[in-house]
Amino acid sequence: MIPVTRPYLPNREKLEKYIDGIYERQWLTNNGQLVQELTRRLEAYLGVENLLLVSNGTLALQIAYRALGVSDTDRHREIEAITTPFTFVATASSLKWEGINPVFTDIDSNTWCLSPDKIEAAITSNTRAIVPVHVFGNACDVEAIDGIATKHKLKVIYDASHAFGVTYKGESLLKHGDAATLSFHATKLFHTGEGGAIIFKHKEDLERAKKMINFGITGPETIEELGINAKMNELQAAMGLCVLDEIEVNLTARATVWHRYAQSLSQALQLQAKPEALGYNYAYFPVVFESEEQAVRVAAALKENGVLARRYFYPSLESVECLGSDAAQSVSRDIASRILCLPIFDQLSQHNQKSIINLIEAELKG
Repeated sequence: MIPVTRPYLPNREKLEKYIDGIYERQWLTNNGQLVQELTRRLEAYLGVENLLLVSNGTLALQIAYRALGVSDTDRHREIEAITTPFTFVATASSLKWEGINPVFTDIDSNTWCLSPDKIEAAITSNTRAIVPVHVFGNACDVEAIDGIATKHKLKVIYDASHAFGVTYKGESLLKHGDAATLSFHATKLFHTGEGGAIIFKHKEDLERAKKMINFGITGPETIEELGINAKMNELQAAMGLCVLDEIEVNLTARATVWHRYAQSLSQALQLQAKPEALGYNYAYFPVVFESEEQAVRVAAALKENGVLARRYFYPSLESVECLGSDAAQSVSRDIASRILCLPIFDQLSQHNQKSIINLIEAELKG
C-alpha cells in the first residue's frame, strides 16, 4: 500500500549516538541538552527568534492562546476567535478546549486560506484574536490580516503547522503575527516523532510561555503561573536533530515528486494558487476535482490499486457539531468536498508516482 505520506526516518546510527548521550547524562526531560541544542539550531535554520519547543502542535496552539491572553481562567466571559473552517480539526478544537468560541469565516477560492474580506465583518466585542492557517504551507494574506488585527487591537496566532521552512518575500513566514505555531508530528516535513513549537514576536511572551509549559513552576518551591505539562523531551529532540541534519535531502526529494505531479496534472485539475514571493516547502500535493463525485471516485480507484489519497480537509469544520456548528461557509464546503491530497514523501519512486498519475488520468477520461 502506498500511503498519502510516510515519516522521514533519518540515519539510525546518528540517532543511536544521540541516544547514547541521553543514557550517559540520564537527563530525559525538563529542558535537557538536546532540547536546548534543537532550539538554537531551529532558530538559525528558520531565521527566527523566540522559539519554544513543546510536546505537540495542539498544545503549541493552546499555550500560545494563554501566553498572549486570548484565553484565561474566567470562563464566565464569552470569548471569540475568528478562524478558518478549512483546516485540521485541532485548529478549532484547541480554541474550544480553551473556552474560546471559534467563529468560522470563509476562505479564498484560489489560495484556500482565510479570506481577509470576510474577517472584519465577523469581529464583535467578544473577539480577541484571529487564528489563520497557512494551509498546506501556503501563505495567508499576512499584510491584510495583520492590518485588520492592528486596527481592531486583536492578537494574531498563525497555525503554521504546514509551513516549516516556508519563506515569504525573502523572510520566514513564521515571523508574522504575535505567534506562529508548528507541528512536528511524524507525518510532517520536519518532525520529532511528536512535537511542536511556538515562535513568538515578543520575548516577554516567550518567557511567560516557558513557565506555562512546566506547570507554572519557576523554582524548587515556586509556582508563578497556571501551567500544564507541555515540554518536549530529549528523545523527541534527538529525532529532531537527526531529521534536521538531513532536511535538505528530504526537501529535494519532495520537490521532485511535487513537480512531477504538477507537470502531469496541472492542466486537468485545480492546484492551489500561491504568491510569487513564496518559498514553498513541497510538503503536500492537494488537487481539486470538478465535482465531489469525481473526487470520491478517484479516491476509490486509487485505493483499489493500493494507493491512499486523503480528503484533506474534509469536512468543512463549521459543519462539525461539537465545535459549535456555524453558518455554512460556501467556498470552504465546496473545496473540502472536491479535494484530494496525493501521496508525497521522499521515497515515492518515479515508477509508483507514474502509476498514480496514470490511474487519475484514466478516471478523468472515464
